Amino acid sequence: MGFQRDSSWLLLLLAVLFSLATLVGIANRADTTPTRNAPFSPAPPATPTVTRPRTVTLMAAQVPGLGAGASLHGKPLFPPDNPWNQDISSLPVDPNSANLIASIGNNDPLHPDFGTFWRGVPNGIPYVVVAGTQPPVPINFTDWGAESDPGPYPVPRNAPIEGGPNSDGDRHVLVIDRDHWKLYEMYSAYPVNNGASWNAKSGALFDLKSNAVRPAGWTSADAAGLPIFPGLVRYDEVFEQREIKHALRFTVGHSRRAYVYPARHYASGNTDPNLPPMGMRVRLRASFDISGYSPAIQVILRALKRYGMFAADNGPSWFLSGAPDPRWNDDELGMLKTIKGSNFEVVRMGAIVTK
Repeated sequence: MGFQRDSSWLLLLLAVLFSLATLVGIANRADTTPTRNAPFSPAPPATPTVTRPRTVTLMAAQVPGLGAGASLHGKPLFPPDNPWNQDISSLPVDPNSANLIASIGNNDPLHPDFGTFWRGVPNGIPYVVVAGTQPPVPINFTDWGAESDPGPYPVPRNAPIEGGPNSDGDRHVLVIDRDHWKLYEMYSAYPVNNGASWNAKSGALFDLKSNAVRPAGWTSADAAGLPIFPGLVRYDEVFEQREIKHALRFTVGHSRRAYVYPARHYASGNTDPNLPPMGMRVRLRASFDISGYSPAIQVILRALKRYGMFAADNGPSWFLSGAPDPRWNDDELGMLKTIKGSNFEVVRMGAIVTK
């Protein structure tokens, strides 16, 4: 009788323990197993494994390098609605286009006025990018001081000079302050005391964040009163960005005593209406076939179709401005010479200023 009572108690205890174990198992399965009364929420997928690192970030791409001929890494000049950045591919042709093109030269070739080296010096208009901490130095203007922005300018002692240090040509000096995003340009610039100061015939400051232009009638470091740097063909845009997103700059043999916006100054006494005013904009005809050119040359030609180029100074006709770089292929750039003046047309001009 005693044994039966004890065994009954033991069986009862085992039954209770078994029930508890069953309940715990059900509770544990409830954490991972869906029920018909509760929606199923699967676990989020695991983060995919990175197979290759990102080499370029948007921020890095917008920070220009430093030094002579440095890459801007795609940072645009001026606001998007600036005339330099305007797509003019669909604008009307100027009614006097044929006469204006003929006055520059229908059969004269487009000529790349830039490349590697010419007569032992860098070929083109050089530039240097400096940090915002670059010490400014005094600038003495010897000719057009009344139409020049006063110094000091942040010009380094070793700033490259167009044509080299012994040049007797235009001797342009272009300086880009990457941190304040300003452009300083000088014409006929000569260093004094190894660059402790500079003499120049004229100079201009451009805020690259602004659409402001020079006062009416004022020159700049360029005859047209325009900035020079935005109009240069640059190696970094052709080969790094593979796209030029702005107008370019060229010279004409004979110009008119007139200018058209955004130019602010004329450089001639001739009033012939068939001569180009400073600031006249031309574009490569849409029908011109560029498929036979190298990829690098096509970058330049697409820009000439979409943004065109401004008549900015007197000089040899159809000379296209650019910055020197030892990495250019001069033979490849020579392909541009197969393009003639007759392959261009004048974009319809606005008000022409003659005084």
